[in-house]
Amino acid sequence: LLFKQEKIAVKIIYKLNKKLQTMKLPIKDKKFLFLLFAITIVISLEVLSIIGIHIPMPYAPFVFAIFIIGIGYNVLWNGVKAIFKLQFSSINLLMTIAVIGAFYLGEYPEAAVVIVLYVLGERLEDIGIENSKSALDELVSKAPKTAFVKTENTNVAIDKIAVGTIIQVKAGEMIPLDGKIISGETMVDEAAITGEPIAKDKQIGDNLFAGTLNKNGFIEMETTKLSVDTTFSKIIRLTFEAQGNKSETQKFIQKFSKYYTPSIIAMAILVFVIPVFVLQLDLNHWLQQAITLLVIACPCALVISTPVAIYAAIGNASAKGALVKGGKYIEALASIKAIALDKTRTITFGNPIVSDIFPLNGTSREELLACTAGAEIFSEHPLAQAIVDASKKEGFEPHKAEAFKSIMGKGATAKCLVCEDETIYVGKLEFIKEHQPTDNEAEKIVEQLSSQGKTSVVVSFGDGVAGIIGLMDEIKPDSAAALKEIEVMNIEPVMLTGDSEKAANYVAEQVGIKKIFGNMLPENKADKIKELLQEYKFVAMVGDGINDAPALAQSTVGIAMGAAGSDTAIETANIALMNDKLSLIPFLIRLSQKTLRRIKFNTIGAIAVKIIFITLAFVGYSNLVFAIAADVGVTLIVILTSLNLMKFENKIAIAQ
Repeated sequence: LLFKQEKIAVKIIYKLNKKLQTMKLPIKDKKFLFLLFAITIVISLEVLSIIGIHIPMPYAPFVFAIFIIGIGYNVLWNGVKAIFKLQFSSINLLMTIAVIGAFYLGEYPEAAVVIVLYVLGERLEDIGIENSKSALDELVSKAPKTAFVKTENTNVAIDKIAVGTIIQVKAGEMIPLDGKIISGETMVDEAAITGEPIAKDKQIGDNLFAGTLNKNGFIEMETTKLSVDTTFSKIIRLTFEAQGNKSETQKFIQKFSKYYTPSIIAMAILVFVIPVFVLQLDLNHWLQQAITLLVIACPCALVISTPVAIYAAIGNASAKGALVKGGKYIEALASIKAIALDKTRTITFGNPIVSDIFPLNGTSREELLACTAGAEIFSEHPLAQAIVDASKKEGFEPHKAEAFKSIMGKGATAKCLVCEDETIYVGKLEFIKEHQPTDNEAEKIVEQLSSQGKTSVVVSFGDGVAGIIGLMDEIKPDSAAALKEIEVMNIEPVMLTGDSEKAANYVAEQVGIKKIFGNMLPENKADKIKELLQEYKFVAMVGDGINDAPALAQSTVGIAMGAAGSDTAIETANIALMNDKLSLIPFLIRLSQKTLRRIKFNTIGAIAVKIIFITLAFVGYSNLVFAIAADVGVTLIVILTSLNLMKFENKIAIAQ
């Protein structure tokens, strides 16, 4: 049975080694590779000792001492210092006593297994966060340290380049700084920022981010940020800082360890002292039981059960385009009972599109769109540009026009050069009434569009109303499905928007939200979050990170949408979605719930095994070798199952 346990442990070590090699760990880290090699050797020597093959004396103590000191010198040194400082809460002290005791009993392989396993556990605490930033680290090493400055006609270090500098980027080169294209066009791979695998077309005026790849075009760009302020730099810095934001479970285990270690030491003393000095039983047998208790009680699996799972989850989220600022936010997401969402730029794109076209009084659809677009092409208003885009999309070239005049808050006029020099009036119904007669049909259409939360643009060509164009904020294609997933998880979606009640109700109806609050200022949203917290206790807030900042800060977890390009979003929110996808939110919730279940399983399993062997030690039936085998198995199972969270996929939880 013991041999079987050790065989299983060796297999687990082998699988762990293979798994770690596929996870972009720092393979060049010679110390880490040596640690894995040492564990394999020590476990092999332990197996050989079980079947009766031992390193002959007097060489055995020296061979295993090399492993113990070479791998665990920091642990032993800290343990010795803890003895002199009387720091009985130190786990290093517990480890040192266990190793010295095992060595005293001549259990040299067991002493070596204990120390190398514990050191592996400590090292693996950093694996998750290293994986979450491994892609970033790779890009940091590849990212250009210089940029070609046009005015200097040479490469300049990026930390010396000021905002507003014109730099040139060739095809195949990394974008060195944040900026805007001023010449040329290309495709840019933004996977490092957004997690999106498909490259985006970029033209003059489009934003570029440092750390992204210029695929196929020569461009000139004007820098908009210093190297230390780029979105890419902020992501790297915040990913590193995420390690400091420990989850509540991590904090509990750390606090628990302070009491756990002295308690175990006290129990071991009792297991030895009472049978030997009170009951006059065999000294070596009960010393072995006490040391076995110390060995099995070493909290390797317990200590790493949470951090490895948390950081593996953070790494997975980063790969999907979600920047999570710490383990406590992964853990908090699992408890969310309600999600408050802003409308504009969260559920919708924040860009108006033409939704309805009503030609009136004999006007054709083409004439209405083309003539209106001819006037609106002079305007920079988003509604005007939406009408121009709609006309071109339907294949209608905007009519040529002149004498454009904008009337603030009302509309605009222009002279159409195609429609017999007719005057075009475009704007609100009240504006048209000032210049042309209107009828009941036009007023009914405007009222109908208004009831749906849409904006009406009334058009006249000089004699009555030629038609009405309805516009609305474009809903993101994944919004309805994402919100349905959220409801399936028994989480209540709530809309908080500064837009009108009518506009809010229309969008809410399209995506399936039942609780809607419109006409809300930023401070109103923050107050509403307080109310929701009283009702649901755990509430997430999703917004664009600018006007939603107070509500994001007030919520249990603040989630910023479309954080790429928004400094405020990255700084304010606890989680920043770099790719603007609402569908990432249900994925993150499922990932957090899976992570929490994994942590509970790991923790309960680790504690259960320890309780069993501590009990066996008290009654005198524990076995050091068997205890080591169990500890090896539990620790490595905890590691493997936790690292498996890196593979958790964004599968839809509802039927399509």
